[in-house]
Amino acid sequence: MNFTYYGHSCFSVEVKGTKLLFDPFITPNELANKVIDVDAIEADYILVSHGHADHIADCVRIAGRTGAKVICSWEIYEWLGKQGINNVHPMNTGGKWNFGNFTVKCVVAQHSSGLPDGSYGGNPFGFIVYTADGNFYYSGDTALTLDMQLIPAWAELKFAVLPIGDNFTMDVADAVHCAQMIKCQQIIGVHYDTFGFIKIDHAKAKKAFADTSCVLHLVNIGETVAMK
Repeated sequence: MNFTYYGHSCFSVEVKGTKLLFDPFITPNELANKVIDVDAIEADYILVSHGHADHIADCVRIAGRTGAKVICSWEIYEWLGKQGINNVHPMNTGGKWNFGNFTVKCVVAQHSSGLPDGSYGGNPFGFIVYTADGNFYYSGDTALTLDMQLIPAWAELKFAVLPIGDNFTMDVADAVHCAQMIKCQQIIGVHYDTFGFIKIDHAKAKKAFADTSCVLHLVNIGETVAMK
């Protein structure tokens, strides 16, 4: 599976030629908008973990251009309809759905979710994505929570995508603990450095994971890496 990073918590994973884009936030991101052409991003599906602007800012623009199906909460589904986006599959925590080349299970994220217009965004959640090439977990924005102990009962993971920036989400230490709870050694860090509140020391972060026999991947914006 190929993982491409677009900055903050926006990334895509290609599964059997199907492009899954997560939490599109490029144009307002000063670290990404000079590197990434938002109108060149390809997507067959867009998965939105919650309604905050730094996870949904470019969803309408990309979905409208590509025709990608958006997977999100019921409340975001209703909000997108008002923006003219109708190719949407609503889900909620605990639910699972087979989309053909992949299956999605929505899991608990301990966070909040308000949409850019101030309306309620429904439950925030993370995603377990099941594919023939392996499974991965994207936690979405979240605190460390004991619900993460359930993840290995649902899936053996090839890799996990976790926030590490602190202040709004888990910090590095909690993300290390999460990696142990979900029994995953290959971790991709997101939700760091974008704002002053969430800047991290890259070397210290990588060492914290290495000390527990995990590998933290800090992917450059615009870079694609193969997760084997």
